[in-house]
Amino acid sequence: METSAIEELIRSSLPDAEVEVTGDGRHFEAAVVSAAFEGKILIQRHRMVLATVQAHIASDELHALSITSAKTPAEIA
Repeated sequence: METSAIEELIRSSLPDAEVEVTGDGRHFEAAVVSAAFEGKILIQRHRMVLATVQAHIASDELHALSITSAKTPAEIA
């Protein structure tokens, strides 16, 4: 799976998100900034991101996605 495909999957559910994905074709890391994270605790933010790729993880097309950062725009300012 390509990093750009994962970025698009995340953006499809979090349209305002700034997404950066790196990886080696099976194991990936994502940094996501989205206003949708406002008022959410870290585990809720991670679940929101992982939900966007769950079908690809279930099919083993995507083996692993680590969320390295899940912040609101205010938290990065």
